Amino acid sequence: VQLVASGGGLVQPGGSLRLSCVASGVSLSRNTMGWYRQAPGKQRELVASIGTIGTTTFANSVEGRFTISRDNAKNTVYLQMNSLKPEDTGVYYCNRIINNWEWGQGTQVTVSS
Repeated sequence: VQLVASGGGLVQPGGSLRLSCVASGVSLSRNTMGWYRQAPGKQRELVASIGTIGTTTFANSVEGRFTISRDNAKNTVYLQMNSLKPEDTGVYYCNRIINNWEWGQGTQVTVSS
């Protein structure tokens, strides 16, 4: 299994980014998928998840600002991030929620003026 996250970058507070995670070697459609974030000096945390039928959950810190979606035909999961704050800074990873696969390299998101 290989998970490749992309779409990160440097953005000013209040800005938006859309992250993508493409998988190879596995079908994402059969798995509840999540986006995780690891801020500097902190543990990796789950910020959003999407179930096999599209049910979504969000961490309180991102509720109302982030949206998670999936395109099973493209074997891809997305994270739309709006109204970004400096505390959203970190490396973002995707993985399945239960029995994580090997972690990919993630994509760096930096929110700073």
